[in-house]
Amino acid sequence: MIQIGDIQINMNDPLTLAAIVAGAVALLVLILLVVTVRRAGKSAEAVHYVAGQVGRLTQDVHALGQGQHQLAGNIQTVSDAQANAQIHVVQTMETRLAEVQAQMADRLAENARRSTLSLTEMQERMKETLTGSSEKTTKSLTELQERLATIDKAQTNIEKLSGDVLTLQDILSNKQRRGMFGEIQLTDIVSKALPTDSYALQATLSNGKRADCLVHLPNPPGPIVIDAKFPFEAYEAFAAADTPELQKLALRDLGNAVRKHIKDISEKYILEGETADGAIMFLPSEAVYAELHARLPEVVRAGFDARVWIVSPTTCMATLNTMRAILKDARMREQAGEIRKALKMLHRDVEIIGEKAGKLEVHLRQAGDDVSGVLTAATRAGKRADRLDNFDFEELAPEADAKVVPLAPPQRGTDG
Repeated sequence: MIQIGDIQINMNDPLTLAAIVAGAVALLVLILLVVTVRRAGKSAEAVHYVAGQVGRLTQDVHALGQGQHQLAGNIQTVSDAQANAQIHVVQTMETRLAEVQAQMADRLAENARRSTLSLTEMQERMKETLTGSSEKTTKSLTELQERLATIDKAQTNIEKLSGDVLTLQDILSNKQRRGMFGEIQLTDIVSKALPTDSYALQATLSNGKRADCLVHLPNPPGPIVIDAKFPFEAYEAFAAADTPELQKLALRDLGNAVRKHIKDISEKYILEGETADGAIMFLPSEAVYAELHARLPEVVRAGFDARVWIVSPTTCMATLNTMRAILKDARMREQAGEIRKALKMLHRDVEIIGEKAGKLEVHLRQAGDDVSGVLTAATRAGKRADRLDNFDFEELAPEADAKVVPLAPPQRGTDG
């Protein structure tokens, strides 16, 4: 686009291009004429030639004008076709744009609806999540409070247990109190395993020695003594030993202490003709019992040789349950005569029941026959009653010895 003053020249327009070409041709012709005129004086032939060339040029210009006119028509046709095509394209594009806009509007509306729905669902989920989180938080806080209360209670129990441990240490540090601790534990185990009339606590024997517990077993084996012993000092020294040499010495002292207890029990509580030929030493500590069997098996065998059996709280309960079975079997044997007598009386009662049942069967059979006769008579009486009710006298069969009184016609009375 070229602008000269108020005139705008479009270089892309075919008409403008044709006009420019025509002007250029005319300018060329004018230049040639000028040149030709200047050379006119030189040669007439040149003038004639120039005249011929001008004529040709005029013809060419005329042909060029016709071609330009035709070109202008073609350009107009192309321009009209292009304008129509542009109008069609514009209309098509407008229609397509309208369709696209409608589709976009529908999609935007659908997206807006989905977004609203998703936002609503998200809000509901967020609400539920917040509500659930609030409930979970409340529940967690409640559980935390409960756990804190449990921890406080456990702390109180631990403090109490610490006091009990200190008290237990005080008890175990004193030999007399330690003996009372073993006796109390033995009493608790025996009272749970045996009937109260099958044992005696702190029983005095004929030699004047007092046993912690005397179980009244039948002969054999006879009453057996259970005595509580607790070699705490020797075991504590063994547990505190931190070198192999100290452990060896402490273990030897522990074995000697247990051997002494075995000897004392064998001499004091095994009396021929009064007690069983053996006794039981009760150790109120599972740890001491385990160390004896693991590290001092020769001491345990020495107890077997002296007929003193070492038991812990667990094995003591098992031993007492065995004694309970022995006591139960002995009592059943004692009650065997009473059981046989009761069975004999039960057999007699069964025989009496059989006799009574036979008599009752006879009475029931007779009563059944009587009831059957009553039902038969009742049936016959019912049939006769039905006939009388229907005045069916002709069907009544007269009895052989019955006297029938004939019906006489009524007599007419005479007038006096």
